[in-house]
Amino acid sequence: MGGQVLHEWAMGADPADAEALAAGAGRLGALIAGRRTYDASIRWWGADGPTGPRRLPLFVVTHRVPDDVPTDGVYTFVTDGPEAALEQARAAAGDADVAVMGGPDLGRQYLAQGLVDEIGVHVVPVLFGAGTRLFSDLVGGHVALEVVEVVPAPSATHLRYRIVR
Repeated sequence: MGGQVLHEWAMGADPADAEALAAGAGRLGALIAGRRTYDASIRWWGADGPTGPRRLPLFVVTHRVPDDVPTDGVYTFVTDGPEAALEQARAAAGDADVAVMGGPDLGRQYLAQGLVDEIGVHVVPVLFGAGTRLFSDLVGGHVALEVVEVVPAPSATHLRYRIVR
């Protein structure tokens, strides 16, 4: 069983999963991802990006712009760091939310800098024995959270927390 099982809920037909996905996407105005997420996902996303026909802008934090980028895509490659990507994503999103998606490394960087307002987690009923831990090595220790929403579904439990400052 590979890591892809973590994303199967988003492709399934369960109404609770679909509602959780639609509600989260409805709040968004822009997204940020790291280069590994982009490289692993571009073959499925194509030029429209992870939001499909909505074509929300995706800011990819990277050290080097890839050679092969889809024509007329929604991608902006940011080579001057996560803070610059966040600044550009906020400007593009206007009053809507900005989401950091993909692996844990980029999210932890934003969390450590106090730049995260909410955390959404989709808990899939499977345990892995290895991999990158989502919230390991938190700078500053504990992060207090307030429950905003819990949506149970057979294939995942969808959690949304607000950061308590």
